Amino acid sequence: MDRHHARLERRVDRIEEKLPGRMARALRWLRDPQATWVRVPSGILLIVGGVFSFLPVLGIWMLPLGLILLAYDVPFLKAPVGRTLVWGERRWKEWRRRRRAATSS
Repeated sequence: MDRHHARLERRVDRIEEKLPGRMARALRWLRDPQATWVRVPSGILLIVGGVFSFLPVLGIWMLPLGLILLAYDVPFLKAPVGRTLVWGERRWKEWRRRRRAATSS
């Protein structure tokens, strides 16, 4: 396993830990190597849905989820998606820290 795949796995593991039971099981199943036949079309559909986020029901949240799913099967996406997940997690922690500090003062 290369370092980009390992980074992606660690970040998606952390996301999976925070999801409710049913969603975590679905994500775990999609990450299984035998689920490629479902993962690739699902990733593509989520990306297309994210592009059309101006429509009801569809949302921009679909775009990153689709990219994460595709990164498991498209090698050149592993590095940028993994880096983006690390960056997003850091930004989220900083935002929460600033918010907590503003609330407590």
